[in-house]
Amino acid sequence: MKQFDITGMSCAACSARVEKAVANVDGVTSCSVNLLTNSMGVEGTANVDTIIHAVEKAGYGASLKGEKNDSKKGDAFLDTETPRLKKRLVSSFVFVLLLMYVSMGHAMWGFPLPKFFEGNHLANGLLQMLLAIIVMVINKDFFVSGTKAFFSGAPNMDTLVSLGSGASFLYSTVCLFLMTNAYKNPDFALTDLYFGELYFEAAAMILALITVGKTLEARAKGKTTNALKVLINLKPKTAIVLREGIEIEISADQVKKGDIFLVKPGSSFPADGEILEGFCAADESALTGESIPVDKKAGDMVSAATVNLSGFVKVRATKVGEDTFLAEIIKLVQDAGATKAPIAKIADKVSGVFVPIVIAIAVITTLIWLFCGETFGFALSRGISVLVISCPCALGLATPVAIMVGNGVGAKNGILFKTAASLEETGRARIVVLDKTGTITEGHPVVTDVLPFGNTDKNTLLSFAYSIEVKSEHPLAIAIVEEAKEENILLLECTEFLAVPGNGLTAKINDSSIFGGNKAFIENHTQIPEDAKKVATDLAKNGKTPLYFAKEDAFLGIIAVADKIKDDSKDAIKTLKKMGIHTVMLTGDNETTANAVKNQVEVDEVIAGVLPPEKAAVISKLKQQGKTIMVGDGINDAPALVTADIGIAIGAGTDVAIDSADVVLMKSRLQDVVYAIRLSRATLKNIRENLFWAFIYNFIGIPLAAGAFIKAFGWTLNPMFGAFAMSLSSFCVVTNALRLNFINLKSAKKDKKIKPKKEQKTMEKTMKIEGMMCPHCEGRVKQSLESLDGVLEALVSHESGTAIITLKKDIPCEVLTKTVTDQGYTVKACK
Repeated sequence: MKQFDITGMSCAACSARVEKAVANVDGVTSCSVNLLTNSMGVEGTANVDTIIHAVEKAGYGASLKGEKNDSKKGDAFLDTETPRLKKRLVSSFVFVLLLMYVSMGHAMWGFPLPKFFEGNHLANGLLQMLLAIIVMVINKDFFVSGTKAFFSGAPNMDTLVSLGSGASFLYSTVCLFLMTNAYKNPDFALTDLYFGELYFEAAAMILALITVGKTLEARAKGKTTNALKVLINLKPKTAIVLREGIEIEISADQVKKGDIFLVKPGSSFPADGEILEGFCAADESALTGESIPVDKKAGDMVSAATVNLSGFVKVRATKVGEDTFLAEIIKLVQDAGATKAPIAKIADKVSGVFVPIVIAIAVITTLIWLFCGETFGFALSRGISVLVISCPCALGLATPVAIMVGNGVGAKNGILFKTAASLEETGRARIVVLDKTGTITEGHPVVTDVLPFGNTDKNTLLSFAYSIEVKSEHPLAIAIVEEAKEENILLLECTEFLAVPGNGLTAKINDSSIFGGNKAFIENHTQIPEDAKKVATDLAKNGKTPLYFAKEDAFLGIIAVADKIKDDSKDAIKTLKKMGIHTVMLTGDNETTANAVKNQVEVDEVIAGVLPPEKAAVISKLKQQGKTIMVGDGINDAPALVTADIGIAIGAGTDVAIDSADVVLMKSRLQDVVYAIRLSRATLKNIRENLFWAFIYNFIGIPLAAGAFIKAFGWTLNPMFGAFAMSLSSFCVVTNALRLNFINLKSAKKDKKIKPKKEQKTMEKTMKIEGMMCPHCEGRVKQSLESLDGVLEALVSHESGTAIITLKKDIPCEVLTKTVTDQGYTVKACK
């Protein structure tokens, strides 16, 4: 995705025009403009210069992200808009207050004026005009942007403001000139009448009040990117590197891949790297959200911007600059902010035509009141009120501010949403599919039981097992070795080591033959007691793998190894079920092991014995029952992650799994799936609230400003109050989004259980097919079967020669058979 900085946008109508202009460029496959960050993300093959030209042709400015930012990268998110607007606001109100004193203060409350102005309406009017002109010059940006947008055929919020203020000023100026004619006659009654029609204070106050709203909005918007600012500012400014054996302090940006750098207690790591010497406790909370420090030793990896709390380490840089883990996180958060949530399309459609419609309503309102016999001043006041109360900004900001804050909250808690769509869709899930190994379980086997038999004691059994397994690289052997080391078991010298693939190991210790392996292998060398077999069966039922050991012809005992369940897995699954989500464990393990894990974590459903290529097909089938999340960590999970509506990768998993996923969990905890869903639901609720208030504000405000309630209730709206209401609308939307910062992801108080979707009754038929030789044959059979009305899915395998067909209504086997035979294959059975 190419990212651009956009200048000149003031409201949702602007972003809609830029988006439309770029979307029409040849080679652009998708375009998303973010009003909040004044940025644009573009995908496709279009040339950068062509894209920039399209934006400029639409009346706005564009440059590649960061290209015109000569300061440090962290300054890219520095809030420069709020200080600028504050200065403008203060200057405006100094002269607006003077103007209000001269006009309304003197006329309505009798505030004193210099004798020269007392009774001199013409001089008073000229002073009001001069003060109004000063305020208009201070806020000239409204007129420059609004006029430019109007004549380019894309009127925006600034157009509404400049039209409202400009119309008030022009009408007042005309009245002022008419006053001079009344003075000439002289007609003091007419002079008083025209003086009462002056709206110079309204022309100035509208601009000042809108600037108040823009200042508050800019300040609130600045807070929405706080999480990103924190991440960007995490990286240390300097690093101590070894160059030719000498310690040199350099800028962290100058660290190169392969450099050796030193990190002392209290300092941050300037790059990703591998510890060569020493040990430390690293605070990784800024990246993963995990508050507990992580112990690091030689051979362990460290990440840039994490803090060394204790210990002195020497580290080799493996990733620097834009390649670091921190940079990847920042890019993910930025990319998510540059994309658009599906729900935003509603506001986009309205924003694209909003301003022209409002201008039309303002003109029609003015004309209707004139036809009803009201004065021109009254009719103009109603039209101006319509212009200044209408707010397309609130519509345009409703979605992006919530997405940006939601992404920031996620990043602070170690949950990274790659796109705005993934943040929106995660909370809508009805089914969560969990890979077993590495997701529900730790992903590496550990010893769970050491059961000696006969005269053998526990330490003796472990000692013999340790001494032969230490020479093996099998994961189960590694588990036994780790257990023995933790127990400080004696390592015996062994000779004549031999590994029998798929069976076990043999070796000599003190001239005695030692055997270790599966049941069949050990039974070839000794007799296994019946009570030992019974214990082994019970272990297997509980998902544990029993390993048998013997010395010569004497049975020593059993060591059980299993992939340990993660501490939080059971609670996470329990919470998901309470939220009304159907949980499924998907694994390639056998049913016995799978069911043992199911009994421990209590998932709703288990699908076992599924080969990696078949996982995606299972996900496709589950998607028919409702929006489906797939959670996995391995290379074999990548196709399923892509196939699911939302793919969630456990952060400690493979790069392939992470690249394939829509959401990445940095802490590798299943509980974070629950937190991701809660955050998504809260964000979606916030977006709906924002859209509701943005729509209802305009729905009520425009008729009120037009005077629709004057006859019935006597309600009217002064243009200045309309401007004040408009100035607050966007601020309220942004402030509402900021409430997401206070969400407690650990609290279940606001969890709402999804109503279960009505299950569609289905049936299955299995066909035995001959003649399929390759995946291409599978595809032909699958396509032909799924083209039949009533077939939901056909799982076809050329290897097994079968087709499992899921039907929503009964289709005779004769019809299914004919469909397959028409493709040139032979059906041997259908049932």
